[in-house]
Amino acid sequence: MYIVRPTYLLRKIYPNAIWRMPSVEKKIYLTFDDGPVPFITPWVLDVLKQEEIHATFFCVGENVSKNAEVYQRILDEKHAVGNHTYNHLKGWNTHGNEYVRNVIKCAEVVESKLFRPPYGRIKKSQLALITKQYSVIMWDVLSGDYDKNTSPEQCLKNVTANVRNGSVIVFHDSFKAQKNMEYALPKFIRFAKEQGFVFDVLK
Repeated sequence: MYIVRPTYLLRKIYPNAIWRMPSVEKKIYLTFDDGPVPFITPWVLDVLKQEEIHATFFCVGENVSKNAEVYQRILDEKHAVGNHTYNHLKGWNTHGNEYVRNVIKCAEVVESKLFRPPYGRIKKSQLALITKQYSVIMWDVLSGDYDKNTSPEQCLKNVTANVRNGSVIVFHDSFKAQKNMEYALPKFIRFAKEQGFVFDVLK
């Protein structure tokens, strides 16, 4: 189960996190979690290059270490990157100090002031420490591409029906999300362009 657009209550739990970027313009922010991985991340990069847009990749440090060439391509093609912990830890199940150490370990291979907690789950105590060094980015629209009960068509509908000015949109460059993401991403980009949206990176 996942929430496509976060509720007011959820946003209130993490008031120091960024859920949506302020914008009177039709500007949106495409983001990808959990990579880089072989085949899938390069496929995403090919699509972005063809469409001449840029995105923000929240990278798992362990995957960066294993796939350094793919990560370097993300940087070379002028996409933004963010910290997604070194081992994709779930904050609710991890001791505060261990969690922060894992974020620091990821920072050794991912140079960024952006952070997104895996699963969107983080203790307030962890968040308080991390916001001293990072802008914590959540989401305005969650594609649900990783969910086995979500069809490719529903994944596309999740994003096309909910995108708005300033939306931070989450896809995943991961094997689990591959089927839905590869169906929905190109169609969503074309839809967004037709609606007059422009794409930007988070900073």
